[in-house]
Amino acid sequence: MKQLLLIAIWLLPVFSYGQGIKTQDVITNVDFAWQSDTEKVIITYSLNLSSGSIANVRVSMSLDGGRTFRRLNNVTGDTGTVRTSGNKQIVFDIFSELGKEEISGEVQFKVEGEYDAPTRHPGEPEMVFVQGGTFTMGCTAEQGSDCFGDEKPAHRVTLSSYSIGKYPVTQAQWVAVMGSNPSYFKGDNLPVERVSWNDVQEFIRKLNALTGKQYRLPTEAEWEYAARGGNKSQGYKYSGSNTIGNVAWCSANSGIKTHPVGSKQSNELGIHDMSGNVREWCSDWYGTYTATAKTNPTGPTSGSYRVLRGGFWNSVAEYCRVASRNLNDPDYRSNYFGFRLACSSE
Repeated sequence: MKQLLLIAIWLLPVFSYGQGIKTQDVITNVDFAWQSDTEKVIITYSLNLSSGSIANVRVSMSLDGGRTFRRLNNVTGDTGTVRTSGNKQIVFDIFSELGKEEISGEVQFKVEGEYDAPTRHPGEPEMVFVQGGTFTMGCTAEQGSDCFGDEKPAHRVTLSSYSIGKYPVTQAQWVAVMGSNPSYFKGDNLPVERVSWNDVQEFIRKLNALTGKQYRLPTEAEWEYAARGGNKSQGYKYSGSNTIGNVAWCSANSGIKTHPVGSKQSNELGIHDMSGNVREWCSDWYGTYTATAKTNPTGPTSGSYRVLRGGFWNSVAEYCRVASRNLNDPDYRSNYFGFRLACSSE
């Protein structure tokens, strides 16, 4: 009798939604399903926390078309204090919470939570969680005839979850850690440039000492997966669009200079400036691709040049594509070159 009653309920129109109270996009992808063998409701959601943050998550239900919601008590799983990002699950024992006579009409669930963002050091970036997954790296179909030889062969790569900077590191962030500004184009919210790969390693060492965290450069594979939109990828040629001017400061629109980070449209993950503004150092030594599938690749164990990714303020469109690669000596500085940070998932 319980199962028949619930089948009747779930066939009626339902909806669910998530809401982050203090910041947008903290709780997303809320969904629910009836698990017939256990007679419980399974509620799922995604949580996107910046490093060191805490969410206080709660779930509630409405039986009157959303006019009033009641907090659920008979729940287990990812409720209350949640400290890590990723896909979450809550199990709701509906028959322990409600009598059969209470359930009729439309059933609605709401997942919400207060977000406790820790005080960040002024040199720390805002980070975006990237759910791990498998993708094709290199010269894929949407790159068309613009592919260069070092983007081939395309190959499958599987990555664990990680976080990456929402923006390139800014001059204000660099100065907060290093005490001076090496950039040619000056402005607190402009990306820092004229930094070598080795300079960046010193910045990371100092930032980690100040914060107790483990920031690093992204691997080349992590950079490309994030630029492509991760598991939300729409298969764009550039990072977030097939129209370069929507997402990149490049030769066609920059006025031959850098621009404030985040002033172009983001990609599918909410990350900005991965197709233009400044080229970005990655952690890898530069090497050739092979067709072999890889898991969490870190590039060659040695080499002469480090990888750079993304277009810059004077790049033509071909060099702004998500698959485009570049390289330079790790001691080399240019007003083309900046970086963004990454950190492994907790």
